[in-house]
Amino acid sequence: MAESKQSNLVARLEALFFIYGEPMDFKKIAKTLQATEEEIKAAANALGEELRNENRGLFLIRDGEKIQLTTKPDFANLLEAVIKEELHENLTPAALETLSIVAYAGPLSRAELEYIRGVNSSFTLRNLLIRGLVERAPDPKRGNVFLYSPSLDFLRHVGISEASNLPEYEKFKTLIEKMRNPGTPDAEQPK
Repeated sequence: MAESKQSNLVARLEALFFIYGEPMDFKKIAKTLQATEEEIKAAANALGEELRNENRGLFLIRDGEKIQLTTKPDFANLLEAVIKEELHENLTPAALETLSIVAYAGPLSRAELEYIRGVNSSFTLRNLLIRGLVERAPDPKRGNVFLYSPSLDFLRHVGISEASNLPEYEKFKTLIEKMRNPGTPDAEQPK
């Protein structure tokens, strides 16, 4: 029975790493998965072993009390080729959607972006960052979270001086604020 609980924790940990996409500290993981730090560290060790022993493209890296799921360095050339090819192509519909959300809702966290889009946006955000269309900065309220905003290059590219000059900016900003703060009175909804 204990092995089944451990196996389930390993699977939940892997899913959490996949969706989060950035380094996480053990304390936060334990709180999120409702387990002790010792159980999380044991599950991380088990997951790390599975990834090392099998023919897998992922592995875990640790830095003190933080851990992250990443791709294996063996595949760096493949991933670099994919990213370079992606940079020479036009923006995909997913990238345009992500860029629009960041432009109208930014600054916002990746979790907020993924809530709005309903899908993992790590790869798309990374491509937009590499292209210089989006920038990220640490969230002053939460040390291990980044906030994403449209970059100056994006604003220059679309020919505006600030995000508030985007079409129907106030309407969408109000909708986004309403989503962030559901208790806002209906009288403030855009018309």
